Amino acid sequence: MAFTGLEPNTPAYRGMLLALFAGGVATFSQLYAVQGLLPVIASYFEITSSRTALAVSSATLGLALAVTPWAIISDRVGRRKVISIALVSSVALGMLSCLAPSFEFLVAIRFFEGIALAGVPGSALAFLVDEVNPRAVAVASGTYISGTTLGGLAGRLVASFVADPAGWRWGIAAVSIMAGLATLFFLLKAPSAQGFAPIRHQNLGSIAKKFAQALRGRMALVYAQGFLLMGGFVAVYNYLAFRLEAPPYLIPASWAALVFLAYLSGTYTSVASSKLVARAGRRNTLRLSILLSAFGLLLTLAGNLVVIIAGLLIFTAGFFAAHAVASGWVPVLATGARAQASSLYNLFYYVGSSLLGWLIGIPFLHYGWASVVLCVGALQAVALILASLLSRTDPSLRR
Repeated sequence: MAFTGLEPNTPAYRGMLLALFAGGVATFSQLYAVQGLLPVIASYFEITSSRTALAVSSATLGLALAVTPWAIISDRVGRRKVISIALVSSVALGMLSCLAPSFEFLVAIRFFEGIALAGVPGSALAFLVDEVNPRAVAVASGTYISGTTLGGLAGRLVASFVADPAGWRWGIAAVSIMAGLATLFFLLKAPSAQGFAPIRHQNLGSIAKKFAQALRGRMALVYAQGFLLMGGFVAVYNYLAFRLEAPPYLIPASWAALVFLAYLSGTYTSVASSKLVARAGRRNTLRLSILLSAFGLLLTLAGNLVVIIAGLLIFTAGFFAAHAVASGWVPVLATGARAQASSLYNLFYYVGSSLLGWLIGIPFLHYGWASVVLCVGALQAVALILASLLSRTDPSLRR
């Protein structure tokens, strides 16, 4: 009997969701651990806020460049094996980064850590689609995304609170240990692949054909969502801590890191968005999510700290809902090139994080927080226009 995918409410299905949830936590706790430490690292190495942001951008750039090679490898050896190798090697590199003698060395190690981590987002959604019954893919992908949000939150908070008394090196070490435990959980709970069919013989022509298929028509518009929205999202979180630690707020670094609790709103909406997709369709859910995020962004212009935090909650909720819709849409659209399409989405997503997350720091240095809101708002406006164009490429998407 042909394998039709893991059915919901079965032990294997729950094991898959828990394993990928843990994989998301391990990946994104390490990827963004230093984001909560940027003001501390800037002070330690006596560098500017925009330069310090390279500690985040170098890792996301490494991830962006490596998702495609990892996707090709996963087609040969399997998604589960690739994710396992990626997690174990990234934990080792994370521990090494704690010993960085200079900022340049830290940036270099973070780049290689990003390359290692690329195996997870480059294969996770393809792993889900291979192994889970199609009826449950939207919920399963939302669960994985929720793991990424909690990982990002945990990494930032743990690093910040440990670093406050012990220094940034111990902050990163604490996150690496946490990621190591999550990696062990993944290795124990992830089920063996049943729906994966390895591609044993690949040449450059066949690989190029797969990627060309993953770039057809509406796919590029979906990838653009990741580039634009993620770039703006990372910029907001990169520079908000600098704003809160400066006058008139003067909030200590460890307390400023509490703004990352806004990630909890994304943990909820990344799963809840799947229910809205079932009722309103992917296109409408994507557009509503972008508008929600833009509204939250505008609220961060307020001078009142409570309104700023409320705005950040709304901004984050909208972003993760949009990301869950777009990333979950990719493997559904690219039926014949799922791994390649997922890797391309992640390529655009993390190039946006690296490039825009750093570039927006330049106007922030000169013009303050309002320039960040203006730049990110412009990115959201373009994303909204492209989301509307997406519906015109295929009548079946006009919901």
